[in-house]
Amino acid sequence: MTRTVIAQGTFDILHPGHVHYLEEAAAMGDELHVIVARKTNVDHKEAPICPATQRRDVVDALAAVDEALLGHEEDIFVPIEEIDPDVIALGHDQHHDDEAIRSELERRGIDCEVRRASAREVGDNEQLLSTRLIIDRILERRGD
Repeated sequence: MTRTVIAQGTFDILHPGHVHYLEEAAAMGDELHVIVARKTNVDHKEAPICPATQRRDVVDALAAVDEALLGHEEDIFVPIEEIDPDVIALGHDQHHDDEAIRSELERRGIDCEVRRASAREVGDNEQLLSTRLIIDRILERRGD
């Protein structure tokens, strides 16, 4: 029996923190599906810079990922219903309310575990483990 895991995120500028999250999510099961957020669903931070299809294609190229797909534009739970996972893996710092997700899954009749991935260890001060930090560094070094 295959244990299916879903991970999700914006993945605007892929960085080592994303890779750690997705590798850890993959280790939670046998098959990893990654839902890449549509621009319309990103309301907790700045809108993504890269187009959704580009972000999906980059995530799909990672060895840990079995399938990357675009999220539903109106109802973020639609792909979850279609995949019917055993586990939803959340990033250690994602803004989601774990209990609200569990409640909505139960309401929709989706029986799966919700788990948080761990944070990636920072090796040195030069590592940039968030899109925001990468953008800030670019603006600092190349901005006017």
